[in-house]
Amino acid sequence: MFDKILIANRGEITCRVIETAQSMGVACVAVYSDADTSAKHVQMADEAVRIGGAAPAESYLRGEVIIQAALDNGAQAIHPGYGFLSENPEFVGAVEAAGLVFIGPSADAIRKMGLKDAAKVLMEQAGVPVVPGYHGDNQDPEHLSGAADAIGYPVLIKAVAGGGGKGMRLVERPQDFAAALDSARGEARTAFGNDAVLVEKYVAKPRHIEVQVFGDGTHAVHLFERDCSLQRRHQKVIEEAPAPGMTAEMREAMGQAGVRAAEVIGYKGAGTVEFIVDASDGLRPDRFWFMEMNTRLQVEHPVTEAITGVDLVEWQLRVAAGESLPKRQEDLTITGHAFEARLYAEDVPKGFLPATGTLTHLRFPAGCRADSGVRAGDTISPWYDPMISKVIVHGATREVALAKLDRALSGTQVGGTVTNLAFLGALTRHAGFAAGDVDTGLIARDLDTLVREPAPEPRHKVAAAMTALGLFETGEETGFSLWAPLHRAVDLAWQGEVFPMDVQVAGPDRQLWQWGEDQVLAERRDGGWRIAGQAMPDVAVAGSVVTVFDGYGLAFDVIDPLDRDASAGGDTNVIEAPMPGLVKAVFAEAGQAVKEGDRLAILEAMKMEHSLLAARDGVVAEVLAGAGAQVEAGAALVRLEEE
Repeated sequence: MFDKILIANRGEITCRVIETAQSMGVACVAVYSDADTSAKHVQMADEAVRIGGAAPAESYLRGEVIIQAALDNGAQAIHPGYGFLSENPEFVGAVEAAGLVFIGPSADAIRKMGLKDAAKVLMEQAGVPVVPGYHGDNQDPEHLSGAADAIGYPVLIKAVAGGGGKGMRLVERPQDFAAALDSARGEARTAFGNDAVLVEKYVAKPRHIEVQVFGDGTHAVHLFERDCSLQRRHQKVIEEAPAPGMTAEMREAMGQAGVRAAEVIGYKGAGTVEFIVDASDGLRPDRFWFMEMNTRLQVEHPVTEAITGVDLVEWQLRVAAGESLPKRQEDLTITGHAFEARLYAEDVPKGFLPATGTLTHLRFPAGCRADSGVRAGDTISPWYDPMISKVIVHGATREVALAKLDRALSGTQVGGTVTNLAFLGALTRHAGFAAGDVDTGLIARDLDTLVREPAPEPRHKVAAAMTALGLFETGEETGFSLWAPLHRAVDLAWQGEVFPMDVQVAGPDRQLWQWGEDQVLAERRDGGWRIAGQAMPDVAVAGSVVTVFDGYGLAFDVIDPLDRDASAGGDTNVIEAPMPGLVKAVFAEAGQAVKEGDRLAILEAMKMEHSLLAARDGVVAEVLAGAGAQVEAGAALVRLEEE
């Protein structure tokens, strides 16, 4: 076994690897950018090395700097985590050339699975079922259109070097093919520097089921399947294991297909073989097809660990150190059911816009596993993925596990930034998902219901107001007035709506709150406050914001009376950056006439591209930022002429 390893990553996966490695007696070297100087993974590691600026290209993607850090600090191996350099064959080759061990597959295996079209040909040769489609080299539009006709509509155009839904277009009619092809190629060229595409049959009721495989370079085993069908824009939201409705016959067929895929490329380490499944007639062994192989540990690996009792990171370290596979296929079994929900800092009602901010409060309830790379006081940076944590639960049955996930999400407390907690909670209570009737289109079909914001109840407003006025902890003198019970007032705002609230304090254990036509009694009984007869929820204060931890976190602004007249209205003349980021492109110029909804610029932030649109019809007065500019949140990018 290694004495010391370096983890070439950041955030929750680095923390995850450190936990297992240190428990095995292996010292860990972390690397960090200027934005991560005080990050959780830096504090957890035995040693830490600065590798550059905040941008990934200046730090976590600098392979040569990372390798030198490993050599300088006596590490014998490098664990890549996931993302960044984890599937870069050139980095693997450089690690090995430096005399270090790469904790993962060979560069050759990564290359073979790196391009979707070549990987599908290889899988077809190995007897792994592949979706009907065209994966050839001829990229002539007429040839591709003819291939689509032969496959039969609807078809899916996909970038061969794609990922995350980029360069992917659904085409339902032949007359729409040419425009969709141009669009997919343009996006693929921008995202990957490669505009080659493949064309596949579109599956009507698709489920995304993947098989966890593990190899030693010669032999492989599978650790059963995960269902990742609950997706939004091809991004996974909640994963589970095992897949609902899975039969023993289909599990055997999918597992063996995964093992064949791993063994044909001499796979070493943890990997995932992803399949698209046609669930229109239940789960059948003749209705699943190879989609791609992820040659690394997956974000959702904890659900597999929960049902198998296997620590996949420990297996990675042991196999990379030269040991044989820790278990044979017949030794692996499934116990119970597990779910993982991805908790992000994002504004769901605003189109899942990634958010930044300082986490003023962060707490997870007992009974769940929370894999997180941040703590209270940490900042969600615009430079990286805005994940706060993965919330993982395990139960004896799917029904029990789902109920535990619902409780875990309800009990998770996040202050300082907006999150997708309410959205995740709504998913756990979705009737179709609860019944196991899932497919990749579920979220899109019911999006309006799922993104509905929880409305604060009167008791939530009182809890926030009590906290704002310091009436949560009271003494005998509280409420004393020479002539009458004490009245105090505070103004709260929720989503721009202001509530002028008044309280009559009738002693240390009784408060009568009133605003508008609402009147609510707060009483202290048995050492705790009850508001309208219900226990007062937890609260947290950060500056002028009070967060009430009920309904997945309700943040109230405490209004300073001196600021009440300050203008808060939006300015439709100015198009602003919604978050810090890089101006990728600008499509406006002075004097240009634009319509409401026209795309004026693209901002790249938090690993995504965001189109900035005109809020109204008008004429561009001036362009205030050019392509390549790094801007802060609220920076004016384009100004329209006054109406």
